[in-house]
Amino acid sequence: MATVNPFNDNSLLWALVLGVALAFLLGAGMGANDVSNAFGTSVGSGVLTLTQAYFLATVFETLGAVLVGYSVVDTLRKSVVDTGQYVHAPIDLFFGQIAALGGYSVVDTLRKSVVDTGQYVHAPIDLFFGQIAALGGCSAWLIIATCLSLPVSTTHSIVGGTLGYSLVLRGFQGVRWLKILYVVISWITSPLISGTFSVFIYMVVDFTILRRKDPLECGLRMLPAFFFFCIAFNVFIVTWKGSRGRLVDSLIHRNILYFDHIPFWMALLLALSSGCVAALVVHIFLSPRLRKQALGSQRFLNWLRPDPKRPEDRRITGIFSSIQVMTACFAGYAHGAQDVSNAVAPLAALLSIYGTGSALQLEEVPLYVLIYGVVSICAGLWIFGDRVIETVGKKVSKLNPASGFTIEFGAAMTSLLAGRMGIPISTTHCVVGSVVAVGCLRAREPIKWTLLRNIALSWVVTIPVAGGISAAIMLMLKYIVIT
Repeated sequence: MATVNPFNDNSLLWALVLGVALAFLLGAGMGANDVSNAFGTSVGSGVLTLTQAYFLATVFETLGAVLVGYSVVDTLRKSVVDTGQYVHAPIDLFFGQIAALGGYSVVDTLRKSVVDTGQYVHAPIDLFFGQIAALGGCSAWLIIATCLSLPVSTTHSIVGGTLGYSLVLRGFQGVRWLKILYVVISWITSPLISGTFSVFIYMVVDFTILRRKDPLECGLRMLPAFFFFCIAFNVFIVTWKGSRGRLVDSLIHRNILYFDHIPFWMALLLALSSGCVAALVVHIFLSPRLRKQALGSQRFLNWLRPDPKRPEDRRITGIFSSIQVMTACFAGYAHGAQDVSNAVAPLAALLSIYGTGSALQLEEVPLYVLIYGVVSICAGLWIFGDRVIETVGKKVSKLNPASGFTIEFGAAMTSLLAGRMGIPISTTHCVVGSVVAVGCLRAREPIKWTLLRNIALSWVVTIPVAGGISAAIMLMLKYIVIT
């Protein structure tokens, strides 16, 4: 017996339009708040202007979302809450996602993993409206936090938004508390792991370059090695099981970029080859140019470093400026891979439920959904991005190109590795953890602990606030629309 699609009469088209609009607001909130994670340190250290940061963010956020972001989107839209409980009430889930849009993060992971969406199999309308509620909760909290200049986690906002609508519709049924526990644990592990990476990288830079009698020559010798590692790591993450294909009509497997066909050995070979080419280009073209520029300037600057009394030759600023631009792009790529899913996970669920009338969401996330998320994020960045960039890049700790490079690279490594494994960690937590860890190591300027306390408190209240807003939206939808 064929299943009747409850959305065929277009009576709920208004809700889909509302969900699409809320998804754009969520993306704009992410752009204004989250992209500071990738480029705030570059602006804070003076390597990039705001306009340059906006332009580079637009390019590399798009690349990260398209090439790697697939695996995160599908996790987020199905796994936080058991959506199977909405099988017989898809409209509830539909409006729930709209309410949550006021709150999401790693698309393919979060849309399904915090709540068991299987409970909505016979209620796709419940799940449909649930996505609307989730979008509302997440976007509202992100906009509030941005107005307060506080860097918060979009990932955790989405978790809160998803929980909010599901608690209204199904109570505690289908909530995957172990997943929630993982999210809470990530409040500590994300900044610790990222901070550890960044501290290690900074110590390598300090011992191999900054402490040497001739840091300029040492820096120029090390520059190709840094570029090799950054490019090779990035290419490997992209090519090995990168962008996924999708199943069409249960027969045709249509690949977006065919990266899932590349075996491990070929991905490794491509990564090493790309790294070697980058290192060779840097050695032949960039290093001589930087040497010429540096020798033309004899000014000195006291850089913050483990030995606060040791001055550093400002001639090597250009070395770290060049590589920090590259790592900023690397971090933007990582953010696109990990966090664009926040904006599109509930939207992907909305479109799937509306199109099929099913809460199961068996099809892959369409590429145009990811592009829509990127456009909304870039719009928010260009319009409101300066607030949180100021907080992350300048107010928590004073930065220079050397420390900015290590912070960005450590945070990007942590975020990309987690995104590659489908783990919805917070890029925000990674960057702030790296800023604090490297700032404590260098110990020239004190960390702004009062500001850090406010940031930590905003992290703690993210899930409850986004969830509360989502629940309130879901209550209104439930009693005004669904019933």
